[in-house]
Amino acid sequence: MKEKFTDIVLNQTIMDSMPGLAYIFSRDGQLVAWNKRAEEILGYSTEELRAGKNLEFAQESDREKLKTAFTETLVKGSGSLEYTMVTKSGKKIPVLTRARACEIEGEFYLIGLAVDISELFSARAKNIELMDQITKLNELLNAENIYLKDQIRINSHQFEIVGESESLKYVLYRIQQVASTDVSVLVYGETGTGKELVARAIHKNSKRSKKPFIKINCASIPENLIESELFGHEKGAFTSAFEKRLGRFEIANGGTIFLDEIGELPVALQSKLLNVLQQGEFERIGNSKTIKTNVRVIAATNKILEEEIKKGNFRNDLYYRLNVFPISITPLRERKADIIPLAEYYTRIYSDKFSKSIKAISKKSIKQMMDYSWPGNVRELENVIERAIITSQNKILKIEYLPALEKPSNEFISLDENERIHILKALEKTHWKINGNGGAAELLKKNPQTLRAKIKKLKIER
Repeated sequence: MKEKFTDIVLNQTIMDSMPGLAYIFSRDGQLVAWNKRAEEILGYSTEELRAGKNLEFAQESDREKLKTAFTETLVKGSGSLEYTMVTKSGKKIPVLTRARACEIEGEFYLIGLAVDISELFSARAKNIELMDQITKLNELLNAENIYLKDQIRINSHQFEIVGESESLKYVLYRIQQVASTDVSVLVYGETGTGKELVARAIHKNSKRSKKPFIKINCASIPENLIESELFGHEKGAFTSAFEKRLGRFEIANGGTIFLDEIGELPVALQSKLLNVLQQGEFERIGNSKTIKTNVRVIAATNKILEEEIKKGNFRNDLYYRLNVFPISITPLRERKADIIPLAEYYTRIYSDKFSKSIKAISKKSIKQMMDYSWPGNVRELENVIERAIITSQNKILKIEYLPALEKPSNEFISLDENERIHILKALEKTHWKINGNGGAAELLKKNPQTLRAKIKKLKIER
């Protein structure tokens, strides 16, 4: 389980940016992740830390209370403790540690931070500084939990850009041009073309690469919550604000924030975002104190923002602030040279994941993929390969189903295929929402149940 957890969750950028000793323990007390500061403080090698358990790092007289606190934190969800940590050389360090329980893929882990409080033992300064440390520690843990939940499903292969087409090579060239600067970037492209990968590549090759990369999808968060997600809130700022929360701009300080689907950002919030871009400052909800932040903004959209400006849905001044350096990603149907390299890449990834020995892709499947239009782009291709790996019975990958070959524009296609394409466009436009306001059923003027039956009949899958 440790290796799987590390592959999925561990992001050294966020861990290493935290003060003190950051750690993640499994439910049985096994150390599964840590920051560089942990190695410096404890003096153990990577291999020794990987084999270590929580009690082994505490002095013997503190082990029983540490064991009790560990169990209580798993039950209650959070907890703190003062105890003495012992380094490999035998040095004893009094620490304050605070941790939170986090459920990941059905397993519980303890995520925490240990702060050296040796200097806090002195007289008057002790209480003041200790409370300040605890407050900051709580905020950092909250921020860490937000980040982990946002990043939990990201696999290592998603950070690579694969392909051989000239248009993709040009995108890579544009990334190389802009990465070393701090200017805002606006990434254009249809859904599933890999806009987030471009944003991550820019961050990875920038001088901010050792600082956090924080993503927020402006289309996936309700309008009444997105301001809190971006800028944070104070306890009691609104009905459900039971505790203070840091916003993504505060967590991303020194790093990069990726605003996906920026065209969906409510107009009322666009002025506040503009102020962050212009002045580098904002206010939490419920607090008039100005907070300074230093972040690089990369935004992405599948909309034509010039048209949104004409409709009054997007501010003209914000558009020019974001569109300093535009990068446009061509849809997969227009870069056929990338289809097979991508298919081979995902075949390797999912063969390993599902322990299958897939050695090649059948010629028929290759032809199917080359003939298909890929309305869902690279994301759809990845899903098709993953599904084929699961159902494959031998070492040759065979794709079970792809829609019929696209016909030239001067020829007719079947009514079913035409309807399938029409429904797919509606689903993509509504982000696969079927029921309710703004759903595909409303857009197509169909009963939701009728539409679901049609989707099943036409074998339309996300």
